[in-house]
Amino acid sequence: MLRRSEGGEQAGGSFYEQVGGAPVFAKLVHVFYEGVAGDEVLRPMYPEADLGPAEERLRMFLEQYWGGPGTYGEQRGHPRLRMRHLPFKVNPEARDRWLGHMRHAVDELHLPPLQDATLWGYLERAAHAMVNTFEA
Repeated sequence: MLRRSEGGEQAGGSFYEQVGGAPVFAKLVHVFYEGVAGDEVLRPMYPEADLGPAEERLRMFLEQYWGGPGTYGEQRGHPRLRMRHLPFKVNPEARDRWLGHMRHAVDELHLPPLQDATLWGYLERAAHAMVNTFEA
């Protein structure tokens, strides 16, 4: 957490604000799903023909997590990430493909090194936490 100012607010604003807010998270998630759309391992995990709703859910989740609008919680409740991913076989290959597409998306943001490392560190930990099988 950043130091707090005398008024109790985070100095420099939330991470969401520091990186550029909604347009940055929209770009991150859009570029990520462009990769997912053509991925033979990940694409079958999305039952909807249109990836738009999944893109919106991930964007809202990440925005809320990083200090942006609380729309995800208002619409979907607690994230319960592991529970929501249990119906899908998330093995190390799927994790690594997810991370590959996400790394490309993060790179497209051209964030300063500290912000890049902060965002990437979270995404990498989250991806490892979603693995629920070691079966191929």
